Amino acid sequence: MANRTDPAAKSIRGTNPQNLVEKILRSKIYQNTYWKEQCFGLTAETLVDKAMELDHVGGTHGGNRKPTPFMCLVMKMLQIQPEKDIVVEFIKNEDYKYVRVLGAFYLRLTGTDSDVYLYLEPLYNDYRKLRRKTQDGQFSLTHVDEFIDELLTRDYSCDIALPRIKKRWNLESIGALEPRRSVLEDDFEEEEEKEEDEMDVDADDHEKEYRGRSPVRDRDRRRDSHRYRDRDRDYDRDYDRDYDRDRGRGRDRDRDRDRDRDRDRDR
Repeated sequence: MANRTDPAAKSIRGTNPQNLVEKILRSKIYQNTYWKEQCFGLTAETLVDKAMELDHVGGTHGGNRKPTPFMCLVMKMLQIQPEKDIVVEFIKNEDYKYVRVLGAFYLRLTGTDSDVYLYLEPLYNDYRKLRRKTQDGQFSLTHVDEFIDELLTRDYSCDIALPRIKKRWNLESIGALEPRRSVLEDDFEEEEEKEEDEMDVDADDHEKEYRGRSPVRDRDRRRDSHRYRDRDRDYDRDYDRDYDRDRGRGRDRDRDRDRDRDRDRDR
């Protein structure tokens, strides 16, 4: 009785929701101690408490393929079929990353193609670490965005065959999905707007400086520059004249000295 699907649950993709998990894995989950002790009597409201206690993701592990608590809770969600709003709240939960990926995994199994892309793609921006239990019982490190990419691009995840979904470009072509907008585009737009604002401020400052000039001060500045240039020209001319005069005197002295030396030699 405890393993039956809720009578009010709707069929998913034309079948009982629990049938989305292969029969062998279902049997192992039903025989698991965690399923019998922790998942018995859970409702959509109380299941979140168990989800908050998760500390790793994964499918089965060990020689007897023991299911993880994560997989048991996925099966319980398939059994009770919580409302879509509750699943979306799981996915939007930023405080508990394992609650988030649990909701994402369930939506990947049961959601429409458009909903899968709509609610899972934003999680590409979540780079938090996740512990994942591998088939040999060891733990490996992964990240939320890597786990989401696996759900959107792979055929299997956590030992479960994922339902096929249409390619994103097909949904865009029929208008069922808007083109994906990357967060980096928003960053680039903010950077461009910032640069444009800085250019506008520089242009305004230059215009204010130009308008703030006094025509009288500019005329005086030009007159002073001409005056200094004329004064420098006069100084250079006087310097050249004095230099030529001194050089001529020095040449005359040398000539007189040579004449006196020749006269003394003749004597």
